[in-house]
Amino acid sequence: MQADDARYLKRKVKGGSLDVHPTEKALVVQYEVEATILGEMGDPVLGDRKECQKIIRLKSLNANTDTASLARKVVEECRLIHPSRVNEVEHLLKYLQTRKKTGSLDKREKTPIKPRDLAPFEGMELDEEANINSIDDYVELLYEDIPEKIRGATLILHLARNPDNLEELLQNETALGALARVLREDWKQSVDLATTIIYVFFCFSSFSQFHGLITHYKIGALCMNIVEHELKRYDLWQDELQKKQKAYILLLEFVVKRQNNVSCS
Repeated sequence: MQADDARYLKRKVKGGSLDVHPTEKALVVQYEVEATILGEMGDPVLGDRKECQKIIRLKSLNANTDTASLARKVVEECRLIHPSRVNEVEHLLKYLQTRKKTGSLDKREKTPIKPRDLAPFEGMELDEEANINSIDDYVELLYEDIPEKIRGATLILHLARNPDNLEELLQNETALGALARVLREDWKQSVDLATTIIYVFFCFSSFSQFHGLITHYKIGALCMNIVEHELKRYDLWQDELQKKQKAYILLLEFVVKRQNNVSCS
């Protein structure tokens, strides 16, 4: 297409869903940008559509904040939110007020989480900070042996824990597909690997707009299979433990009986 063929660019912004940020005092606004290049006759020549996200941070929000006034201010300053949704915004602000009353969240708010601070299970520790620009390198690790797969999944997890990275990760079908494949094929080989990958998808599940991703890769069904398998393993361990306990009791009774016989003689 030549430059003269396009008279002007038409841009249309459409507001979408509203949600609270999972870890911060903030609102997350989903919106859609549609750009269309019009020809000299006004007919569309080329068009594109993109899903976007805006985070509205509410640093001044506290237990004493007038949520009605703040909701009106948010709507006035953010054109992505239609004035008719002011009550919805106020409802979300009240939720944030209540959520931030818990001690654990207040503590997390005062002490920013760093990747190296996160170690809920063995294998998640890193000696480097994850970088979104290195995502392709992390994906390559998912094609290596189990230790490298754990490392690659852990690096991606640290990226996914930052909600600002989720949109970009969502566009990387190679990374998400590789994670789902490794979980499906290798979860029996490493609990750490399975837990790490499930944690990545859990980060996406915190936002309703990403639920389609969870369904697409059938993460729910995979998790159920893993849970059922682990429950069966637990039952087997319990049976084995009971057998060993019975054998130990019989052995102990035999030793005591023999000792008593020796003492009597």
